[in-house]
This record gives sequence, structure tokens and C-alpha cells, in this order.
Amino acid sequence: QVRLVESGGGLVHPGGSRRLSCAASGRVSAITGMGWGRQTPGKERELVATIFNDGTINYVDSVKGRFTISRDNAKNTVYLQMNSLKLEDTAVYYCAADLYYTEHDAPVVSRSWGQGIQVTVAS
Repeated sequence: QVRLVESGGGLVHPGGSRRLSCAASGRVSAITGMGWGRQTPGKERELVATIFNDGTINYVDSVKGRFTISRDNAKNTVYLQMNSLKLEDTAVYYCAADLYYTEHDAPVVSRSWGQGIQVTVAS
């Protein structure tokens, strides 16, 4: 329904910064919110930042004060500015989009994920 393509990953030193971008295409009019999740081997994917159409923004405690999520609706793009990066921020980061639309007169709520992009924090 929605295609999400992440960019901006790579290697960064501890204390450094990185900005991730995610471009959405397809059924973008159905998007009610977007966000970023991350996952490390053996652990469940964790949603770390979300931004909804009404402007509400949420962060998980571990990134509060360091990460900033923003959105450019004209470009259908969401960003994650990551500052003061720590070793434990190393993960595959995934863009997410929550969708709401009707199909055959029935409401459909779903979440789409991007393919993920690696962010490695290392000396």
C-alpha cells in the first residue's frame, strides 16, 4: 500500500550525529502517522520515535533529548535526526507508516515498514 525507502545510514563515531530520511510513495493519503523503529539481533523491533498527522510526537525514553523526528508533508518524507549517538544505538533502523483507509466499505488499519538501514556507532 505504501512504499517506504530509508537512506542516511552508515558508520558514525560515539557522540556523533546522523540524519535518516524516509520517503513514502503509493497510498500516502492514507498515512495517519510515521515513525522510526530499530532492531538488534535477537531482540524485538522497538519503535523509538513517532509523529502523527495532528503533530503529536513521541519518543522512547532511551532517545529522548538526543533524537528528533520531523516530517515534510510536501515531500512525503520523515526524518530522524540522531545526536549524541551511543554504542547502544547501533541497530537496523526501520521507517514505519500507519495507514487508515476503507476497502469495500470496511475500515482498514495497517502498518507498513521499510526494508531497514544499518546504523553502526563505533570508535
